[in-house]
Amino acid sequence: MSDYKEKFEKMRVAGKLAAQTLDMLAENIKEGITTEYIDKLGYEFIRDNGGYSAPLFYRGFTKSLCTSLNHVVCHGIPTNDRTLGDGDALNVDVTAIVDGYYGDTSRMFCIGKTSVKLNNLIDATYESLMRAIKILKPGIRLGDIGHEIQSYVEEKGFSVVKDFCGHGIGATFHEPPNILHYGNKNTGIELKPGMTFTIEPMINAGKYDVKVLNDGWTAVTKDKSLSAQFEHTIGITENGYEIFTESAKGYSKPPYL
Repeated sequence: MSDYKEKFEKMRVAGKLAAQTLDMLAENIKEGITTEYIDKLGYEFIRDNGGYSAPLFYRGFTKSLCTSLNHVVCHGIPTNDRTLGDGDALNVDVTAIVDGYYGDTSRMFCIGKTSVKLNNLIDATYESLMRAIKILKPGIRLGDIGHEIQSYVEEKGFSVVKDFCGHGIGATFHEPPNILHYGNKNTGIELKPGMTFTIEPMINAGKYDVKVLNDGWTAVTKDKSLSAQFEHTIGITENGYEIFTESAKGYSKPPYL
């Protein structure tokens, strides 16, 4: 137990700050603002609370948060080019570094009145993440996680993005193993106490195919269908799991307020 106790304590602190950042943003994201403004709020909040934004200058990324709007699957770059409008859906992905450890989490935010189809996609994406988390314990395999997500969302008529995945995390941002959001039961490596990783399903309303834009970061659905994502950082305990990035305010999925 003691060999990962200190690691878990540090990851709780980093995860808490990442979650608090999203809690703060839930009270500020609204129609008429830009994703650049959201990025500024996130950067300042993390900085003022003793952390550092991991994406900033990571492999040349120039912003502190990822902001992925509507058909953007992930890694959207905050910009002043467009203001948020009625019916938009935005994923904000926050990774905070505190004392050398990382907390990585994302949530969806709805602007004004969103369509029934979009709401159903968001609900299914969140539910798939939580269903995968609930099975976590030593002895299950990575394929069990992917199977749980894939079988649930495909039954709802949605598709799982296969080009991006969750990842090991701790004192580095991305490390093995890769956590695929699709797969077969009883395949892949076995979970062991002390493992820490993200689960972050990206679910599309249309087909699962994506393409990366010329900026080298922004991934979009090829068919321009809507996409949704939620993410938690998790640790495996002796008999289950711990979520490091849960909201202290009980915010899980939209609407938050």
